Amino acid sequence: MRGSLQIRLAGALVACACGLVAAPAAAQGSYSPYDESPAAALARYVRNLASDPKDFDSLIGAGKAALALDDTQAAAGFFARADEVHPRSPLPQAGMGAVAVANGEPLAALPYFKRAQQLGLPVASFACDRGLAYDLMGQQPQAQADYRLALGGRDADEARRRLALSLAISGDRNGALQALAPLSAKGDGGVARVRAFVLALTGDSNAAMRAIDAAMPGSWAKVSPFLQRLPGLTAGQKAAAVHLGIFPDAGTAYAYATPASSGGDRLAGIDALLSSAAPPPPAPRAAQTAPTVQVAYARPAPRPVQRAAPPVQPKLWLELASGSDVDALASRFRRLKAKAPDLFEDIKPYVARSSDGARLVVGPFRGPSDAEIFAEDLETIGVSPMKWTNSQADRIAPLAVE
Repeated sequence: MRGSLQIRLAGALVACACGLVAAPAAAQGSYSPYDESPAAALARYVRNLASDPKDFDSLIGAGKAALALDDTQAAAGFFARADEVHPRSPLPQAGMGAVAVANGEPLAALPYFKRAQQLGLPVASFACDRGLAYDLMGQQPQAQADYRLALGGRDADEARRRLALSLAISGDRNGALQALAPLSAKGDGGVARVRAFVLALTGDSNAAMRAIDAAMPGSWAKVSPFLQRLPGLTAGQKAAAVHLGIFPDAGTAYAYATPASSGGDRLAGIDALLSSAAPPPPAPRAAQTAPTVQVAYARPAPRPVQRAAPPVQPKLWLELASGSDVDALASRFRRLKAKAPDLFEDIKPYVARSSDGARLVVGPFRGPSDAEIFAEDLETIGVSPMKWTNSQADRIAPLAVE
């Protein structure tokens, strides 16, 4: 129990001290002490949506603010609704990519960023978040290229922190410290802690603990197990640890950090956390006290998320084939999967029966944009699917293909 607590504390320290994905570059821009706070912005946007649930600008703004408050579930819901309102806009795609990164799902994030670029959004607008996706995948050169691309935008400081940590993951200690130099010169409050993680990532855990203790006296004993184990992780695990507060645990795949406070000063929140005997309860989300909006919250996925039970409400599907012979539909799906196994990985087929026959379908999709992305992928292998929306009278069940 004690070890798990130490990991949680260390993970929270990492996530908060580095000021990371809670403020995703592509989706939310920057909040400064001179701007409206994320909580105030979210409350304002939600009030707007209460009177006009299809206000695109408010949906995007609410998604950005929710991300700034670490509420990825709410952010995903706002961006999904924005995508329904304006499916040809790149902004919801970039936002959902940022949400996927914040959830530690880099493979799910990349198709969203690709789609945002196809719809006309400059890469620099989401490079800071896409860079983190590459870091989580252990692809540090690509990550560093994206961070450098973001250095000229609103997320320059965040991109510089992430670049320093990525260089440290690559073993380039001098390069990492040089990347931090401009932030040090202007007195950035988080540099001391980011520098400590750079030292730990490059194998100098003793110097890292001294740096942490100088920044937060008395805290080194609580984070020393984390800092000492950090150099032994894989590159992707290191990125997950220092960026998201996700650290491999002996008993579970990952140990997740205690949520940071929703206030504007995340560093103060972690100082309070480390000075307490146990993690404090999560602070209330601003979205819970603001007027509610009918938004379906769902974590994003680049391809359809399969459900254990058939849906009872209309959703959007892609029809791959039709006919009365279910065995023939199963054979059709097996041939398609054999033709492009990577494309159909984790995709399960369904048979939809209605008054006009049976259909081989995949889905359901959360919105038109997700369906269009997968349809475009299918067209690369010579398949032209049809969009199909079921009614409550249709019977949909998983199709046995094994």
